[in-house]
Amino acid sequence: MRRPDTIAALSSGSLPSGVAVVRVSGTLARKALSRIAGSVPEARRASLRLLRDGEGTPLDRGLALFFEAPGTATGEDIAEFHLHGGRAVVAGVLEALTAISGIRLAEAGEFTRRAFENGTIDLTEAEGLADLLAAETAAQRAHALANAGGDLRALYEGWAARLVRARALLEASFDFADEGDVAADVAAPVRRIAAGLAEEMREHLAGARRGEILREGFRVAIVGAPNAGKSTLLNALAQREAAIVTDVPGTTRDVIEVMLDLGGFAVRLSDTAGLRETADPVERIGVERAKGAMAAADLVLELESPDALLPAELRDAARDVPRLRIRTKADVESGQETTPANISVSARTGEGMAALADRIATEAARAVPDPAALVPARARHREAVAAALRQLDEFAASAAPAEIGAELLRLAGDKLGRLTGRTDVEDLLDVIFSEFCIGK
Repeated sequence: MRRPDTIAALSSGSLPSGVAVVRVSGTLARKALSRIAGSVPEARRASLRLLRDGEGTPLDRGLALFFEAPGTATGEDIAEFHLHGGRAVVAGVLEALTAISGIRLAEAGEFTRRAFENGTIDLTEAEGLADLLAAETAAQRAHALANAGGDLRALYEGWAARLVRARALLEASFDFADEGDVAADVAAPVRRIAAGLAEEMREHLAGARRGEILREGFRVAIVGAPNAGKSTLLNALAQREAAIVTDVPGTTRDVIEVMLDLGGFAVRLSDTAGLRETADPVERIGVERAKGAMAAADLVLELESPDALLPAELRDAARDVPRLRIRTKADVESGQETTPANISVSARTGEGMAALADRIATEAARAVPDPAALVPARARHREAVAAALRQLDEFAASAAPAEIGAELLRLAGDKLGRLTGRTDVEDLLDVIFSEFCIGK
């Protein structure tokens, strides 16, 4: 799908910078090079040029490159200008480009949108690219890179191809039954294909929660009685003043979140209101939100200090969530006995902080998949695979005629087609005619 207009934009980082890259995509990329760089350089060869605007005024001395369609990132002709990264330089080049009739500034994500529309990437690769740009940890980077490279696309298209094969067998059995090379009984092999696909999809969906944790972060809720050191611990782990710390009990009224990189994994740390019975309506709301944060967490850090014990009746909130008992203010001597702790820490002296960070990272590593594993990390993926699986389950449970079975398989294939953004009925015809030699 080629669009009539040509787009231009700064494709590198924020300005000022050492080098800036301005990219042009569309049918007028050659014209842009001729106008700005004097001529079109040899394809895929960088050429040092004096860049000028339409009036001949010099803008910069930089590199000009040309990439010819269809073998480009967008599937269209692409021109690139590698410039000195000053704001005035980039603004001048963009102004000169958009002064050419038919060239306009690109909208957000439009280069990637054109790549998808022109078939150079599918939706999973586009999403992988977005995740790669947003990656904050090594695990997120590895997972996003695999998706941007087409690993998830290969899995989903492989499933779709097997569905096409199964559906082709069924449709051939009733559409071309008079052909000698069409098997009379295809029910058994078709059901084997469908059952195998259903099992793989179930295993894939079983990793959905782990994929969500990898992409969105391992959620850790810090809970305890007022003045147990929750905000102090959050600040110590974050290594900045993310939460207000005072000696006044009940300072924290809402959930405060900080995203950390611990051991290469994204950890979403939540400071919560102190757990206690209170008549203060605002503090009561904070306590309820703290309980909600506990219930939604992947791990709870249950804090106690010698002067802030957690009431037993509140300790049972969200009891199914894994938890670590942390003894805070380890540097403070006290004769008061606390609940046996997994780790003792002191934010003031640093005692136990490294051990706690390592323990959280270990728990996060257990909760997420191997970064290279193919798991549905987005809700869209989970929903589409689950919808396709429902159709396969209905097919497995159905004793309906082959025509109904073929329709159920078609619906399953359509759900998978939404994952990559491609659903092509020509694939089905290709399989029927190539495998059964019909019509020769």
